Amino acid sequence: MLTLYHSPMSRSTRVLALINALNLRDEIEIVTVVIKRQDGSGHHDPANPHPEGKVPLLVTEDGEQIRESNAIMLYLTDRFGSCGRGVGAAGRGAYLSWMTWYGNVFEPVYVIGVAHKMAAEMSGEAPPENPVFTTTWRTIPDALAVLETALSDGRPFLMGEDMTAADLLICSTYFWFGAPDVPVVAAWVARCAALECVKASVAFDEAQMAKQTAR
Repeated sequence: MLTLYHSPMSRSTRVLALINALNLRDEIEIVTVVIKRQDGSGHHDPANPHPEGKVPLLVTEDGEQIRESNAIMLYLTDRFGSCGRGVGAAGRGAYLSWMTWYGNVFEPVYVIGVAHKMAAEMSGEAPPENPVFTTTWRTIPDALAVLETALSDGRPFLMGEDMTAADLLICSTYFWFGAPDVPVVAAWVARCAALECVKASVAFDEAQMAKQTAR
């Protein structure tokens, strides 16, 4: 049996949503662990085999460890043949590009953008933009423009009519930061949030958080 090391309301929640979409909840063991949080809570959980104490981590039947959300999600969609584009399938290139764009561009852009905003709020003035960051990863408006262009033809999801792991991966950022003020992207965020697989993952996490609070 595959095992997912998971912590509620974290980056592994999107992997849990994909597991729901693939109807694999009975085939993958979910092990809930504690992680360090940005507010200073949590700790390195000895029950978590992730080398950095993070989540998600997927362990295969033969003990192989797969970490990083996009790697895990690519593995699952390739192995189980749904919610993605398999090797040799039409759209494979676009699917791989979205899955890797998230970690290589999109998330760094948002992390840097939020850090920039926090620095501005603390100092009372916006710090100068670092050209290394803006030329390597661009900016939040640039990233939004990529999404807006992809969705502006009326397609409901990034790859077309069907939801893929790329939607679950990239859209998860907006579940934390809120939908952007770009109508076509905001509508896509709302569609993703309304997916049963996403709602089920949130419900699972809320139940897990309640258990941890009760302890």
